[in-house]
Amino acid sequence: MRDVLAQIQRWHEECRALAVATVVRVGGSSPRPVGSRLVVTGDGDFAGSVSGGCVENAVIEEALAALRDGRPRLLHYGISDELGWEVGLACGGTLDVWVQVVDPDVWRRVAELVGRDLPAVLLTILGEDERAGEQAVVVPDGAAPDFAVAEAVEEARGLLADKRVAAEPAVHTFAGGREVLIEPLLPAPQLVIVGGVHVARPLSALAQVMGFRVVIVDPRRAFADRKRFPAADRVLVQWPGAALQQLAVDPRTAIVVLTHDPKIDEPALVGALETPAFYIGAIGSRKTRAGRAERLIRGGVAPEQLERIHGPIGLDLGGRSVEELALSILAEIIAVRNGRGGESLNSLSSRSASRLLTT
Repeated sequence: MRDVLAQIQRWHEECRALAVATVVRVGGSSPRPVGSRLVVTGDGDFAGSVSGGCVENAVIEEALAALRDGRPRLLHYGISDELGWEVGLACGGTLDVWVQVVDPDVWRRVAELVGRDLPAVLLTILGEDERAGEQAVVVPDGAAPDFAVAEAVEEARGLLADKRVAAEPAVHTFAGGREVLIEPLLPAPQLVIVGGVHVARPLSALAQVMGFRVVIVDPRRAFADRKRFPAADRVLVQWPGAALQQLAVDPRTAIVVLTHDPKIDEPALVGALETPAFYIGAIGSRKTRAGRAERLIRGGVAPEQLERIHGPIGLDLGGRSVEELALSILAEIIAVRNGRGGESLNSLSSRSASRLLTT
């Protein structure tokens, strides 16, 4: 969504007719997840992707056809289909793509909410009847929109109230077989970096590229210098306990503690453990971690709480530079967010192959 939204806005300002293609179902080894988008203008310009290049040409042709006749359409590509081979979807997966003409009012509303980092849910009716392509935007505290599938609106409100770490877009089936694509438009995840140290600079830049809102916190003014962190959204010259209390730390927040200074790191960890952050990490060796754990327990932290702290921080990439360390930290954050252990795909594939050979 966010990767094409700015381009949709620019093309709207140029009064260009637009169609948007959205991945609504995937199966097997599909190259792009549900919710991925490709937007196409009437003269063939496009932005975004629904397949990483496999079926883009075919989808662009269908989008241009939708602009000509105004009708939405559901496209299916798969390894078993002759068309799947023709357009290059030879990865073994399946892909359903919904194509419709862009409704400027809906997308202006979406752009406004995303621009203000406010949560919302976009609803789209799929199918072939007169309601196909109807859309609505649901927000937490607003009036219920006039939408043909009231149950979908209630489902959307439930997602917004749940405040889960990640609510993925998906097609839901309601009474009468009506299918609705429900897409949560949640605020960007937040990364709070305690300590404006050297590794924090590449970490903040990488996190910004990966879609995080980045906050740097350090009570030392020389370290919490805006010029050092151009990629950060906020730079706070504060003690971490006070900063964490004023920040909206929610289940979509990761906190990393990097200063190597116990008088900063340990109060930061105490404060972090009082939040619902999905990830808490602290730099330092195993020996440092053991000493820190003893002091935190003496200070009143329950031993089981310490299990939430990832340390030594990061995945084992064998890196030595600060840039490589930053990459390993961010890789672990993303793995935890996605419920993965950070293993290589090759090792997972090798184990799967071994199981097949021994059964």
